Amino acid sequence: MSFDPDAPAAEGNLYGLPVPEGGARVQLQAVPWQATTSYRRGTIDGPAALADASLQVDLHDMEYGDAWRCGIELLPEDPRFRQWDAEAEPHALRVIESLGHDPAAAKVVNQLSESVNEAVYERTRAILAEGRIPGLIGGDHSTPYGAIRAVAEAFPGVGVLHIDAHADLRVAYEGFVYSHASIMYNVQRYIHNVSHIVQVGVRDVGVAEVALIHDTGSRISTWFDADVAMRLAEGEPWADLVDEMIAALPDLVYVSFDVDGMEPSLCPGTGTPVPGGLTYRDVCVLLRRLSTARRIVGFDLNEIGPAEWDGNVAARVLYKLFGAAVRSNPAG
Repeated sequence: MSFDPDAPAAEGNLYGLPVPEGGARVQLQAVPWQATTSYRRGTIDGPAALADASLQVDLHDMEYGDAWRCGIELLPEDPRFRQWDAEAEPHALRVIESLGHDPAAAKVVNQLSESVNEAVYERTRAILAEGRIPGLIGGDHSTPYGAIRAVAEAFPGVGVLHIDAHADLRVAYEGFVYSHASIMYNVQRYIHNVSHIVQVGVRDVGVAEVALIHDTGSRISTWFDADVAMRLAEGEPWADLVDEMIAALPDLVYVSFDVDGMEPSLCPGTGTPVPGGLTYRDVCVLLRRLSTARRIVGFDLNEIGPAEWDGNVAARVLYKLFGAAVRSNPAG
């Protein structure tokens, strides 16, 4: 079929794109789940906000050219995610209001979280089995655990580039074993095929998290925002810092992107916004350098607020993730 990339985008698939014959190079699953969100809710509607805003994104990217020709497809939403979230919501709110002192309610949420993890894992495995690059749109940042598990099984030794305002190394935060604040703790603790985690943008962190970073030796490299700011103020180029970040990663990389890793003017509706963080240009440079130095074998984008502006920024970040992934996989 003929397709004009400069024509107004049609409703339907992300960015108004057709799915190429033979299937899209990148397949995404939306995971509308926010049960463990501990501060401000609404990210359950983040994937929909992104999809709506994607129709306003121009398709020719000055960094990645016409990557759209490879195809990016948002798969039909699994209706169980919203059902599980609705079931978890009253129990989750009781846990949060009790500051984590309602173990019975937490148990219900933990069981439903396991169902989410398994469903994400199985769909990611199916995407990988077809030789495609898997992506995920959340939802809170607990959602990609199953995806990272599947990618690590397919690519043993994979590294994780974790962009976030938080280290997410808390143990069962508020009693939620699979909390948004525990995603990287669970990855480093239970997914042994992940060889290294590089964290960028971190500026809210707990004492125990810092201790864990030091205790893991070389397995977790955390670039604290304050240290990055000082080095930039002393005249070091951002590109040099980016190259240093990437150098710690293995050849194969999964990108886990919490939008609160960016400055809050770019994601005002996210669940736990924090002053400071990456600019959109910083993100573009980081992904561009990563795509030329490493192979991106999967990615996620999480904690998107439900408002139009949050969706607008997230749609463009996703398009950059897509372009970087396609560039880093030229065989596809």
